[in-house]
Amino acid sequence: MPEDGKLAKIRAILAKAEDPAATPEEAETYFAKAAALMAKYGIERAMLADSDPSQDRPGDRIIKITGTYAKDRIYLLGYIADALGCKGINLRGGEVHMFGYESDLERVEMLFTSLSLQAFNAMRHGTPRYGESLVTYRKSFLAGFMLTVYARLKEIEARARQEAGPSATGRSAELVLADRKSVTLARFAEAYPRTQNSRGVRRGGSGKAAGEAAGRRADLGQTRVGGRRALAA
Repeated sequence: MPEDGKLAKIRAILAKAEDPAATPEEAETYFAKAAALMAKYGIERAMLADSDPSQDRPGDRIIKITGTYAKDRIYLLGYIADALGCKGINLRGGEVHMFGYESDLERVEMLFTSLSLQAFNAMRHGTPRYGESLVTYRKSFLAGFMLTVYARLKEIEARARQEAGPSATGRSAELVLADRKSVTLARFAEAYPRTQNSRGVRRGGSGKAAGEAAGRRADLGQTRVGGRRALAA
């Protein structure tokens, strides 16, 4: 199947998971299929580029995040990026400068858009405990959601690496992806040499457990330097 066709298939599955009418059981079914396809697509592109670098080159892009719970969604983007071999930094005004190989950056944006919608759909069904504000509940929900999604993504990506055969050059997926990650981190460090990793999100609140449960169902298909925070788990 052509690359555009594979991405279209993944997007179609993610769209089903984004539907507010989807049941938890349906979301779990969509997750199993989309996440596996997404990971396989990433491995295939990486292995092709190992023998022909023109197939997938290092890149970077600015992703703008504004609106409701923008800071929390920036953290979500950072976790997705880390799981998929990319690296980002939070700039001013909700802009995130993301580094990675083009196919991985595309996967990151696709998953971020879908998971943001899935998180908001699930979050609206929750109720804070007595005396707890709705904002506190929802922020803890998002924290539980993103940490659970991050763990799932890392597990799925690791499984895809283990199941992949060698590239045309004879190298394993582990070696190919390790080299790609090194290139990405080197390009990031060159652009932002003084930036260190953040500690990631940690929040209390009654929404955390509900967010973790939603993260398990989701379809996946700080150190401040000059006012900036690197995005990392």
